[in-house]
Amino acid sequence: MGNLCECLGNFFGRQKNTNVRVSLPAVCFIWQIAMIVLFGIFIRYDEESDVKKWLELKKSENITSNIENDFYFRYPSFQDVHVMIFVGFGFLMTFLKRYSFSGVGFNFLIAAFGLQWALLMQGWFHSLDPVTATISIGIESLINADFCCAGSLIAMGALLGKVSPVQLMVVTLFGVTLFAVEEYIILDLLHCRDAGGSMVIHAFGGYYGLAISWVLYRPKLHQSKSLNGSVYHSDMFAMIGTLFLWMFWPSFNSAITDHGDGQPRAAINTYLALASSVLTAVAISSVSQKKGKLDMVHIQNATLAGGVAMGTAAEFMITPYGSLIVGFCCGIISTFGYLFVTPFLEKTLKLQDTCGIHNLHAVPGMLGGFVGAIVAAFANEDVYGKEGLKRVFDFEGDFANRTPGTQGGFQAAGTCVAIAFGIVGGGVVGLILRLPIWGDPADDNCFDDDVYWEVPEEEEIIPPVLEYNNHMIHKHQDISESNFSVEQS
Repeated sequence: MGNLCECLGNFFGRQKNTNVRVSLPAVCFIWQIAMIVLFGIFIRYDEESDVKKWLELKKSENITSNIENDFYFRYPSFQDVHVMIFVGFGFLMTFLKRYSFSGVGFNFLIAAFGLQWALLMQGWFHSLDPVTATISIGIESLINADFCCAGSLIAMGALLGKVSPVQLMVVTLFGVTLFAVEEYIILDLLHCRDAGGSMVIHAFGGYYGLAISWVLYRPKLHQSKSLNGSVYHSDMFAMIGTLFLWMFWPSFNSAITDHGDGQPRAAINTYLALASSVLTAVAISSVSQKKGKLDMVHIQNATLAGGVAMGTAAEFMITPYGSLIVGFCCGIISTFGYLFVTPFLEKTLKLQDTCGIHNLHAVPGMLGGFVGAIVAAFANEDVYGKEGLKRVFDFEGDFANRTPGTQGGFQAAGTCVAIAFGIVGGGVVGLILRLPIWGDPADDNCFDDDVYWEVPEEEEIIPPVLEYNNHMIHKHQDISESNFSVEQS
């Protein structure tokens, strides 16, 4: 038994090798070829994208104009969500002083893979034709695929700087798979409403990433402490990501809601919650410092908490002032999380959360799920109308007899399912990632682009006197004769 433990200790504790010249190309090529094969077998255009089916649909439904194709209603929202996934999330992760290439580049990589895998996984669970065994995709499928990727990108935030690109691909493979399963359970079996994904995206993605990070705890991470922080320009780049996310979050929460009243209501509620969370985040950030100075970490992250928490209740009749209250509370909770909870989790639970996803996604997502449950439970015909209740909560078919109170209970249960999937799934994936075959960096080599990227040399600072000399090439005098000096420049 002692020999077995010693062998396992040597296996898991052997020296890290960050050379991914074989493993990364192999994973990218093999998995992309697999996507091509699976798409060839299963994926087809839907009736609004296939020329033959669209013309037949126009005849059968008496559609007189191509503008009635759902693509023209959904594509503006898809554009906004797509920008959030690739630009918003990507630039938000550039705050580390020497990890900007990886923040944007690895975000780009796993999102590009994840959206393909998501189209398949979500198609198998939600839209597989039992007769032809094919999946029809359209503009709404693309939006949902981006949503699915978001869960893995959130998880990446907890692992940023500590894992290899191959490990992130594995995180995405399992993350998208788990997302599709929990989404099916929550939205189809429990019949929850979660248009903006407080439960299925943020709560799941947050706890998924935290569980992986806990399993991958690095006791000697302090050896890379000098790089685990920001500089002036890296914080500015991260703030660009924040602003893109903040501006487009109303589209994120309203992208797949009902046409007519649902979409504008979801956008309004999210818009107000986001605005409210900015003021409270700034207030708590300032009051927490002796001289009232603001911390850019709080402004980059806690200002977005209102949008996260409004995801579930966005399409409900929560009222405009209710949206402001949600944003008000979440801005405070998220900022306090960065001030006190993150240090506590690292010190007590050995949980290393690079981006603080616990405070931006996990807790606000959980709160958003329970806020949605409360709002759903108190829904009534006086506010929604009889037809409005059916429309908003989809009380039709097998769920025609469900009451708002019962719906609230199922909404709360859905939140618990998302958290459970995140924690258990993340724990299992974390154990897989502990295998010493993925090319992850050593504890003293984390948070550094130089491990996986060709990084250009730092620009040399040219002394001012030499710059002045360049302007004097044609003048017949030595620099010593000049009245110009370095101090004067």
